[in-house]
Amino acid sequence: MVCETKIVADEHEAIPGTKKEAMMWGSPPSGAALNPAEPPKDGRKDGVFIREFERGDEEEVRRIFCEGIMERIPNTAFRGIKQQPRIQFLYALLTVMCFYVTKSVTLTCCAPLILMGARYYYSRKVIQSYLECALHTDMADIEAYYMTPTGSCFWVAMLEGHIVGIVAARGHEEDNAVELRRMSVDSRYRGKGIAKALGRRVLEYAVRNNYAAVVLGTTAVKLAAHKLYESLGFRRTGRSENHRLPGMSRSPLERLFFQIRHSQYRLQLHEE
Repeated sequence: MVCETKIVADEHEAIPGTKKEAMMWGSPPSGAALNPAEPPKDGRKDGVFIREFERGDEEEVRRIFCEGIMERIPNTAFRGIKQQPRIQFLYALLTVMCFYVTKSVTLTCCAPLILMGARYYYSRKVIQSYLECALHTDMADIEAYYMTPTGSCFWVAMLEGHIVGIVAARGHEEDNAVELRRMSVDSRYRGKGIAKALGRRVLEYAVRNNYAAVVLGTTAVKLAAHKLYESLGFRRTGRSENHRLPGMSRSPLERLFFQIRHSQYRLQLHEE
């Protein structure tokens, strides 16, 4: 998931509750109301412990982040085409044209494979460029980018003594909203409610500090990611079909073989 972040208060010096707290999560009851004043008291060994980022976490945090981003290569190349009906039509047209020009059944049968191979190549090229950009910006120094500025934070989820998930929040003065970003869960520990617990931690942070809303942007292809945001109370507020990631060249071939949908979500906590 690719997220940017916004947080605000009228006076940074007066922000209440900015001290980050480690929290123990079990699996919350279905439909349980968010109550930041009373974090779940669950001391079970299988609980997910969410705490503030520490410098010693950097290697594991970057590993989880990188693995999560690299997973998007096949997802964008192959699953993503289902979201692009015009591209499907164009590829079908190119396949028909291949037969018309070559009169070769063999080449025509190979055309879809060549097109999918090109999609994978350009998906890998663009997403690796995006990853390099992230690793040289906010993920290069998490302490300085998220932990030092007022109104920003980075958390890790611990399970069985291992870092298994990450999430960040960072904001701006102008719109009094927290933006959830950099959420990712180790693929070996998915399906345990860790992503939801991380999302709720950001919501609690926003509520405790009296922010008006939580927002996020995502290029996730899998429907499960979107259902997660909706289960947390987010509502989709916008969507663009040809989002431009950092590092994209927008060359004709890149536009032909790489497309990515970007969705914006917002959870309004209170009226400003």
